[in-house]
Amino acid sequence: MTIKAIFFDFYNTLSRFDPPREDLQLNICRSFGINITKPQILNGYKLADSFMAREIGINPLRNRTRQQVIQFFSEYQRLVIQGSGIDISMEQGESMFRALRKLPYDFKLFEDAIPTLQILSSKGLRLGILSNNDDDMNSICGKLGLNKYLDFIITSGDVGSGKPKPEIFNKALEIVNAKPCESIHVGDQYESDIKGALGVGIRPVLIDRDDMYPEGTYNESERIESLLQLQDIIDSIY
Repeated sequence: MTIKAIFFDFYNTLSRFDPPREDLQLNICRSFGINITKPQILNGYKLADSFMAREIGINPLRNRTRQQVIQFFSEYQRLVIQGSGIDISMEQGESMFRALRKLPYDFKLFEDAIPTLQILSSKGLRLGILSNNDDDMNSICGKLGLNKYLDFIITSGDVGSGKPKPEIFNKALEIVNAKPCESIHVGDQYESDIKGALGVGIRPVLIDRDDMYPEGTYNESERIESLLQLQDIIDSIY
């Protein structure tokens, strides 16, 4: 089987927050008198990110009212803390979310992102980003130097639903004129990336940079810790 296209999630696959979101979260927790550790925060994000995948798959943020977006992120914040082993109210979640919004941050590429895209692009593979992020991804990716390697960028807002719903994956297949079995999707979220890709027959690859999914946790996909390991997977297919 020949692989023609590879699709990537954006956050925690190609890029991360700068400063890292767990560091931002730790700072906010301290300011609210919550004593918590980085491993606890990472566990909390696992729970909150599953919630985000389900919700955005149903209704992208750009389709929601301002108050609905605030409610969404208040619940997201509450789940981050709950997943860390501490219960807080929705009101506390909203206060913490509003405080987080005031902290400056940017996006920063992982060191393996550009080298991997260069290698894959040189092989003639079609490359694209599938993101549940409703921000101006073309501008963000352009600033990071990604656009010259990409054939397309699709967000949940572009198609009216996000991963794990099939629409965003099917749109990518349509753009590159590839069959599901000729494509790979790489992402860090089991609920949105892995289950979504499997749902349309695309081969999924889970990138687990923070060791949140130990070997054997999920057997539906291959697991890598660096994007550079994609080369071995592709070579094994050809």
